[in-house]
Amino acid sequence: MTAQSRTFLGIDVGTGGTRAVIVDDAGKVLGAATGEHIAFASPQTGWAEQDPADWWKACQLAVHEALRIAGVSPEHIACVGLTGQMHGAVLLDANGAVIRPSIIWCDQRTEEECRELTEKIGASRLIELTSNPALTNFTVTKLLWVRKHEPANWKRIASVLLPKDYIRFRLTGEKAIDVAEASGTLMLDVAHRRWSQEVIEAAGVNPAWLPKLYESIEVSGRISAQGAKATGLREGTPVVGGAGDQAAGAVGMGIVRPGAVSATIGTSGVVFAATDRPALDPKGRIHTFCHAIPGRWHVMGVTQAAGLSLRWFRDNFGTVTTDNRDPYDRLADEAAKIPAGADGVLWAPYLMGERTPHLDPYARGALVGLAANHGRGHIIRAIMEGVAFSLRDTFTIFEEMKVPVTNIRLGGGGARSSLWRQIQADVYSHAVEIVAADEGAAYGSALLAGVGAGTWASVDEACDVAVKVATRVNPTPQDQAVMRRQYQAYQRLYPALRSALRGEAGASAS
Repeated sequence: MTAQSRTFLGIDVGTGGTRAVIVDDAGKVLGAATGEHIAFASPQTGWAEQDPADWWKACQLAVHEALRIAGVSPEHIACVGLTGQMHGAVLLDANGAVIRPSIIWCDQRTEEECRELTEKIGASRLIELTSNPALTNFTVTKLLWVRKHEPANWKRIASVLLPKDYIRFRLTGEKAIDVAEASGTLMLDVAHRRWSQEVIEAAGVNPAWLPKLYESIEVSGRISAQGAKATGLREGTPVVGGAGDQAAGAVGMGIVRPGAVSATIGTSGVVFAATDRPALDPKGRIHTFCHAIPGRWHVMGVTQAAGLSLRWFRDNFGTVTTDNRDPYDRLADEAAKIPAGADGVLWAPYLMGERTPHLDPYARGALVGLAANHGRGHIIRAIMEGVAFSLRDTFTIFEEMKVPVTNIRLGGGGARSSLWRQIQADVYSHAVEIVAADEGAAYGSALLAGVGAGTWASVDEACDVAVKVATRVNPTPQDQAVMRRQYQAYQRLYPALRSALRGEAGASAS
């Protein structure tokens, strides 16, 4: 294999589908494809589960198709990088068989387990050990739920993996995880990039269940004969540790040095800042995780239902069908006819509870301020603005923590919509940038593979070579002022909703 022929494969095990992206040593995307997932199951309110076999099926389809589109021989794939939805618990028995559907990232059933673990270890001690509080999304609380409610399944557990790491297992036969992904289990000593024995013991988890830890750019295994047969990849191709979708997505956008921040709107929404230290919020409102770069960390705030808010509206109230354009483009057309501020209509995007800043699995969405003169366009615009306001909450916390913000790059669906780009620039009161390669986490994982293969000496070098800014959007002064007033009104929504829904008079925001 010549240096000129080296290409890299990134695989992203998302919520809605698995994406495969092939890039060359200049960072150019040669081919990409997606295998769709069956929509996640929600057997009860707040629950979310997926079948890992569906991810594997989608992975095989996506890899085969990406190779075909790129016209790349499997022999020219120098390395594979993995990324995907974080926090999900994949439980395997002694034979490597999946025991039950994976309880995924947005599942909210474990509030009681969070409280019990916090009481056992102590809230401040838990943050000291893991850099984060116990939240319903984190993997360890899902394990505790299984122990309490499904004891027969608990007794069968021999291994615990996360979604992308299950795909690694099917590709290579290796049980491994990277430190960026492991940060979201609440079982990692984030500051020291190792498993926290104290938390693992307190939780009653068998340490033998946990996979081996790697840095994101380290080779964690090689494509097995079975993996090669299933995907068309070359047996023996190295696979690096990779990273959870947020860290990998940040790499794909060049968010690797302090001051660089991304705001990504996918199913969830994330504001992500690179740091050179494990910066902590003592209130636990944002996550502090290892970055995909050795010796660096990141902080991030999460909105549970960001793009999900707009999808919820689309699925339940439809779009105006006048042409064959993307339905989200049609929704944006309706919203674009409405002035900034949506004539006072506000959306609280708490369809799946909320993480930042409220840490409240019981939070619920609300559309507020409707009048007889408001129509569909007002509601759509209010949803788009409400998601941006929710992400703005994280920027507010960054200001408190003195996390530097020098440039903001947008990702996900919020970066594809010209209206949502402008809304975000106005809400954040800051220019925003859009990168040329719009492939997110799959692209970042391919760059990590390139570093692991030795094509680039570091992740910084890979990003300097491959990540280019395509568009810059400046805030509009008049609309920026409107958004500032609307954000102040938005901040009053959560305390009022909490009081109304729970009957807690005088409830205050986190």
